[in-house]
Amino acid sequence: MSRIRLLRTAAIGCAMLALAQGGSAQAAARVRQAEPDRGVHRSHDRPSPSLTAVARTTPIQLDGRLDEESWRNAPPGTGFTQQRPEDGKPATQQTEIRILFDDEAIYVGARMFDTKGSKGIRTFLVRRDQSADADMLELMFDTFHDHVGRTIFGVNPSGVKSDAGVAASYADIAWDAVWDVATAIDSLGWVAEFRIPLSQLRFSSDAEQTWGLQVWRTASRLNEISMWSYWGVTESGGPQRFGHVEGLQLAGRQRRAEVLPYVVGQLNRLRPGPASDPFYDASSSTARFGADVKYLLTNNLTLDATINPDFGQVEVDPAVVNLSAFETFFEERRPFFVSGGGSFSFGSFSCFFCSNVSSLGLFYSRRIGRFPQGDLPEATDYAEVPDATSIAGAAKVTGRTKSGWTIGVLDALTARELARFDADGSQDGQQVEPRTNYFVGRVQKDLRDGQATIGMIATSVKRDLDDSLLAGKLSSHAEALGLDWNWTWKDRTYSFMGSAALSNVAGDSAALLRIQQSSARYFQRPDREHGSNGLFTNRYDPSLTRMGGYGMYARLGKNSGKWLWETAVNLRSPGFEVNDMAFLTRSDYVWMSANLLRQFSKPTSWYRSAAVIAGSQQQFNYDGDRTELQFHFWGRLEFLNYWNLNAFHLRRPTVFDDRALRGGPTVQRPSNEFSSIYFSTDSRKAITFDAQVGTGSNTEGSRGYEIYTGVLLRPMPNIQFSVRPAFARASSTQQYLTAIDDPTATAFHGRRYVLASLEQDDLSFNTRVNVTFTPTLTLEVFAQPLFSSVDYSQFKEFDAPRTVEKSVYGVDRGSIAEMRNAENVVTGYTIDPDGAGGAAQFQIDNPDFSFRSLRGNAVLRWEYRPGSTVFLVWTQSRSHDDPFESNPRFSTSMDALRHAKPDNIFLIKFNYWLSF
Repeated sequence: MSRIRLLRTAAIGCAMLALAQGGSAQAAARVRQAEPDRGVHRSHDRPSPSLTAVARTTPIQLDGRLDEESWRNAPPGTGFTQQRPEDGKPATQQTEIRILFDDEAIYVGARMFDTKGSKGIRTFLVRRDQSADADMLELMFDTFHDHVGRTIFGVNPSGVKSDAGVAASYADIAWDAVWDVATAIDSLGWVAEFRIPLSQLRFSSDAEQTWGLQVWRTASRLNEISMWSYWGVTESGGPQRFGHVEGLQLAGRQRRAEVLPYVVGQLNRLRPGPASDPFYDASSSTARFGADVKYLLTNNLTLDATINPDFGQVEVDPAVVNLSAFETFFEERRPFFVSGGGSFSFGSFSCFFCSNVSSLGLFYSRRIGRFPQGDLPEATDYAEVPDATSIAGAAKVTGRTKSGWTIGVLDALTARELARFDADGSQDGQQVEPRTNYFVGRVQKDLRDGQATIGMIATSVKRDLDDSLLAGKLSSHAEALGLDWNWTWKDRTYSFMGSAALSNVAGDSAALLRIQQSSARYFQRPDREHGSNGLFTNRYDPSLTRMGGYGMYARLGKNSGKWLWETAVNLRSPGFEVNDMAFLTRSDYVWMSANLLRQFSKPTSWYRSAAVIAGSQQQFNYDGDRTELQFHFWGRLEFLNYWNLNAFHLRRPTVFDDRALRGGPTVQRPSNEFSSIYFSTDSRKAITFDAQVGTGSNTEGSRGYEIYTGVLLRPMPNIQFSVRPAFARASSTQQYLTAIDDPTATAFHGRRYVLASLEQDDLSFNTRVNVTFTPTLTLEVFAQPLFSSVDYSQFKEFDAPRTVEKSVYGVDRGSIAEMRNAENVVTGYTIDPDGAGGAAQFQIDNPDFSFRSLRGNAVLRWEYRPGSTVFLVWTQSRSHDDPFESNPRFSTSMDALRHAKPDNIFLIKFNYWLSF
């Protein structure tokens, strides 16, 4: 069976399901920030609310009181309507919004009444931008009044801020603007008083302006979400349905610069290393400095630049044990690349339900500053290799013009990296990463008052390959060009969206041969129907110095109402290659899907909301072989007590598999099924719980399962503790091991492909502790113990290409004998694949192993003045592995991990925000 963990992690791409999802009020708020614009023209029977902004005439003291005369002179915005739990009914808790302005800032005064006064307010003290499942107020400004973009500012009664910038289809939640807010809880409810500098906003240069405005209020104790400008749960929403702020008389074009210099001190205390290693230093210290610069080119275009950037405060990546042929994807966490990322978003993939398929992305920022890719000589005994490629500098221009163009341009230069190595007592140096320039340019144009968009993207990677070894491994240059669109009609009920891209990569023939033979395409497959190598590459050629390809994604769907549907196609030509700048695991496929969704938003006597999905998908390679077929069903219920239950089931019949033998002939994958059920409790409570249980099996008798649970504790309003224990047994009956040259294996073109049955057990405990002392002083701790064991058995091979039948060595064919060392440990196997036949014996190492890891860090963050921060960071990692041991006792693994020597890194980072 295919590994069930891959199914679970890839199965749900439900961007459009935000309309149907239940959960807590705060969770709904997060969905609103992240969901794509799906605004519609306002119905004539539901006029847009309007609010007049008033010039500030008296000083405003941010204290959460709204007792200045200017507030009394400003007309209030009222008339909020529920979307949850009673969709369309007036809000049970009254809200008033007032807006002031001057030449420097926008001021918002919000009074949130509560029928229980201060006793009705629920709040928690958490770090900035973190969900607290508390009372909440969110302001959403459409500053260009173009019905597309949004700038979001939020606060809870404890004064915890959140902000985000939203482009057409991307929420930049990493954006941390410099603004102020004060809150107060009193006998009437609570108050929020905002001061948002105009320098933190982008808007037109008109003397008098009208902005779009939406205001969401969450009353946590009632699980009530109300909105100033209403649209229903089953309707499409977005900036097209915002209300209006009129009367804004703002200063003209502003030129503002922000500089954020930093200095970092780092102390390394590493595990003891070999005494003979000339490069190893268990104790070392370093200091470095750099700066980030932000300059406002116009009111709506911003230049961001970074010199020698440092990301030491970023949370560590979790540990994984990856036995597939494909690279592991890690999310981008570095602030410079995350912030403003929406301007570079391309090829967004949207589906109600789909699995094992990816978007047509052309920019994966973690390629910039990646781990060096060069190799060292095989005779190397010891080496000193940089942990990452240094980013000498990077700059980007992002923004949105008055005429509706969204613009993003980024250029980054990474330095040449050298590794030192010792071979047979002689030390030398080897270049492991060339100096490289990365470029991405993106434009997008809004049409039909924001109801349609069209855009383009271009990327380029250029390497200075002055080293022959690197020239034989890396492409010299790579480019990609893309076009995307989103066309909606009938009040955005229906949409046709998609993207198309061309790729080009060139370099030395050895580098292009590596790309041809990579797991994304396996051009060397002996039974592959070779095409031509013209503009688009589709033929294996060891002398090739250029490769070209194309990709496309298109979706037609109905996105609002009780009944929703979609149909989509996604394809990559065999020669499509963008891994120099993007993340691509597979080319050479045509994928199709269709789904039907029914949502029930009206509460009944036993549930609040529900949704069901039924659909199917299939996939073919360019030889015409069907490599995927799936039938699936998904359902969700939100009960009256705000508990949620999700379940899904999918069935995958037998299909061809052109990747199983990793460059060998096409075989078949056995039919398999997977089922999962998930439930969660009311997330507003001090103790919440969620769990998922899944199981999968195939027709060859393999079975796997997974159990994921999570507990969140809030013992105090400012402390959160969560632990997510997870256990998964991934099972396969055809795990690839190796390929052996054998002229007698004529059916497989002179190679014998050895496989095995696999059971991989992974146990992890993702643990987080967040302590918020004040809204500007927080402590975050993350730790992940991981225990993994991998057991291979029933070594085998396929009986013939394009079949699913296999023969086990020593049972169905030939013989197999164990090889043991002096400690009687099985270190390998001697295999005779055909007994009395003419095939030669061969040996393989025992592939069993177990791995233990502990990774974590603690970050103390203090914003000692607006925009200026001090970080204290401690990062620790330790690991231990046992080759040949597949089933250690848990106590043995714990002892091994506890006694493993750790690497400790201590870091202090100080930055200071300057504004001009």
